[in-house]
Amino acid sequence: QVQLVESGGGLVQAGGSLRLSCAASGSADSPDTMGWYYQAPGKQRESVATVTSGGWSNYADSVKGRFTISRDNARKTVYLQMNSLKPEDTAVYYCYANFRIPGLTAWRNYWGQGTQVTVSS
Repeated sequence: QVQLVESGGGLVQAGGSLRLSCAASGSADSPDTMGWYYQAPGKQRESVATVTSGGWSNYADSVKGRFTISRDNARKTVYLQMNSLKPEDTAVYYCYANFRIPGLTAWRNYWGQGTQVTVSS
């Protein structure tokens, strides 16, 4: 059973930085795409940034130039470096990973438990 374990959330002042980490375990295979989503109170979960196993990354417009996603394929770990944080970045951040189902052109999605990021003004 695949598990995603997140760490690194917390409380920071506006303009500060945080680094989130997420490690995947429970599978001999490596995830195809890994990434981060966030969900603010009363809002839908939205993509923050994703990165493929080949290193292609994609960012939400609201975080471009401030957040950087990276991954260590050997460790099956994805990171999110968040700089110049704003109060509107406050949300629960969820790690995401998908694994290809052997023999099929299909993937199974997994989610972490979420980590709170709070940015005070």
